[in-house]
Amino acid sequence: MKQENKYRVLGGSGITVSRLGAGTNRWAQGKNDEAVFQTFQALVDAGVNFFDTAEVYSRGTSERLLGACVQRDHRPVVIASKFLPLPTRLSRRQFMNALDASLSRLGVQKIDLYYIHFPFTLLSVEKLMDLMAESVEAGKIRAVGVSNFNAKQMHRAATRLARYNIPLAANQVRYNLIHRQPEENGVLDACRKLNVALVAYRPLERGQLKSDTAPRSSSGSPTSTNEKRKASSKEKFLQETLEEIAQQRGKSVSQVALNWLLRRDEHVVPIPGVTSKRHAIENADTLSWDLTRDEFAAIDQAYSRWKQ
Repeated sequence: MKQENKYRVLGGSGITVSRLGAGTNRWAQGKNDEAVFQTFQALVDAGVNFFDTAEVYSRGTSERLLGACVQRDHRPVVIASKFLPLPTRLSRRQFMNALDASLSRLGVQKIDLYYIHFPFTLLSVEKLMDLMAESVEAGKIRAVGVSNFNAKQMHRAATRLARYNIPLAANQVRYNLIHRQPEENGVLDACRKLNVALVAYRPLERGQLKSDTAPRSSSGSPTSTNEKRKASSKEKFLQETLEEIAQQRGKSVSQVALNWLLRRDEHVVPIPGVTSKRHAIENADTLSWDLTRDEFAAIDQAYSRWKQ
C-alpha cells in the first residue's frame, strides 16, 4: 500500500520534510564527489528533501559537499546542521562564529534547522536557547532543534524558547528497532506532548538491521546469490521476523526496519546515512509502501521476545 502522505512537519516550525531524511556524516571530499552528487540527485528524485549534516562531520567537508550539491542541483531541500558546544565554546561570539562558518560552507544565507549537537557543556540549556533565538531573529536559522537531549532538557529548552514565541522543532536521538530507549526514557512521550519531531539517527543501528541479501521478489526468490547474514542468537527472533516480512514483500530488511519506524509514530523522521545511489534508491523506496497492522505487531512481538 502506498503512503498517502510522504511528508511530515518539524514540530510547530511549519517546516515540511519528507518522512524519511538522509544523513551525510560519511560524506568525504575527494574522488567520490561525483558519487555524492549522484546520491543526492537520486534522493531528491525519489522525493527525499531532508538532509542532515553537522560542522564536525568530516571536519566540515560534509557541509561543503552538501552545499555544493544544493548549488549544482538547484531544487529546494531542507538542510539541518549542528553546533557542537565544546567545553571551550562558552561565548556568544564563538557560537555566532560557528554558525557563520556553517552558513559559509553550505553556501546558504539561512539554515532551515539548527541543532545543539549535545547537551554536555558548561552553558545552561537556557543560555543555549537564548543564542538560538537570537539567531532566528537575525534570520540565520529558521527553526531550533536539539540533539541527544533527555526529556527534562527538552522541556527546559521548549520553555525558554517560548519566551521568544519560538517552538522547539526537533530532538535528534538514536532510535531504531534494537535501541528503543526513547520509548522508555520519556523522550518519545515528550516529543508527543511538546509537538516536537523525533529525528532518528542510526535507524539501522550501524548495519545490524540489514542483511547481506538484496531485496527479494514477491515469489520469495532472492535477487542475488549473496549468502544470508547470520544473525547472532541475541538478534535471532527479530532478524528472522524482519527477513520473513522482507521476503514476502520483495523488500530488503533495512526497508522493513525503516518502515517500522515510520509507522511507529507520526513524530518520527528517520535519517539513515547514505553514501551511494543504490542505497539512496533503496531507502527512498521505503516511502512507497506500508507495513500492515499484523506485520507491525509481529515485529513488536519479535522484539519483546528478543528483549526477554
